[in-house]
Amino acid sequence: MEKWNVVHALKPVLLMVLVQVANAWVNVLYKLALNDGMNLSIIVAYRYVFATAFISPLAFLIERKTRKKMTWTILFQAFVCGLIGGALPQNLNMEAIALTSVTFTTAISNLIPALTFIISLSFGLERLNLRTGAGKAKIIGTITGISGAMILTFVKGPEVQMLSFHINLFNHPNGNVVHPHATSGVMTIFGALASVASNVSYALWLIIQAKMSERYPCPYSSTALMSLMGALLSVSYAFCVERDLNEWRLGWNIRLFTVAYAGIVVSGVMVAVISWCVRARGPLFVSIFSPLMLVVVAFAGSTILDEKLYLGSIIGSVMIICGLYVVLWGKSKEMMKKAVSSESTHKLDTVEIMVKPAVEKKSNNSNSQANEVIAVGVNGEK
Repeated sequence: MEKWNVVHALKPVLLMVLVQVANAWVNVLYKLALNDGMNLSIIVAYRYVFATAFISPLAFLIERKTRKKMTWTILFQAFVCGLIGGALPQNLNMEAIALTSVTFTTAISNLIPALTFIISLSFGLERLNLRTGAGKAKIIGTITGISGAMILTFVKGPEVQMLSFHINLFNHPNGNVVHPHATSGVMTIFGALASVASNVSYALWLIIQAKMSERYPCPYSSTALMSLMGALLSVSYAFCVERDLNEWRLGWNIRLFTVAYAGIVVSGVMVAVISWCVRARGPLFVSIFSPLMLVVVAFAGSTILDEKLYLGSIIGSVMIICGLYVVLWGKSKEMMKKAVSSESTHKLDTVEIMVKPAVEKKSNNSNSQANEVIAVGVNGEK
């Protein structure tokens, strides 16, 4: 029985480790597909096509009895989510991977909590309270994360040698590489800007998605709607960029495996797993595991993709991760404070509810006694 309890307690941890490993490998597959000559926008388009085909039947079956009525407002919010949470950030992320490396873009993605805090502060959704430890932690974490991103972009330092399997995964027939000058400093800066823009778009999506969830609390259906809108937008954009139908053909190769894995596993199965973990342990628990993806990607990039790892990249990545955890710590303290205050308010309301009937009863007794006195007086007069 004790062993079963231990396994049950470890289940969310093991599932989140699986999620981060799966998300890490999709970035590695992206790089392989790009170096196989596959178009950036076509990868994104196929990803959302596969995701829509997978998640829509699940949403129909799981939420067929609890799904709320569709409105134009919800459709518009789904369109915006598909744009700024799907098509736009994914295309920018693909461009960043092509211009830099999977390790670089994965490290930058850990800035999302800090960027979300800055955007929420700008729109008045968050309040900056430097008198509390939580407020100071969020500011320090944000500055640390942004400083780490600057070091990651502009500082290289000596190369760090790691174990390499010497597997030539880029040995393909056409020999077509997306960006042959991706290692230059200018391309690295453009890649960094694309990666930051992708994460800003994703942070905006988190805010809008929270608003959409209030109106439409159906996670599978909202994910299916977002995937559908993302697919329509991505396919339209990809057809504008690449009209050669030969480039859209998928054979039994790395291209088909990449888009199927990204759409079915990452945008389908892993979304369901993350939703379960959020319900079981909360969103902060899920966010804690984000740096694990960076470790897996860094190892895979240096050993399989033959990407060079520099000391500046390691220092910048460590600073970004430290900033992430400081922001999450500040947010957790803030949430605990709100929970305690709401609990105390609830207790006060409960006491008020318990006392009020007693007062009313007392007053009713007084009124009845007074009525009895008046009745006696009237009867006496008679």
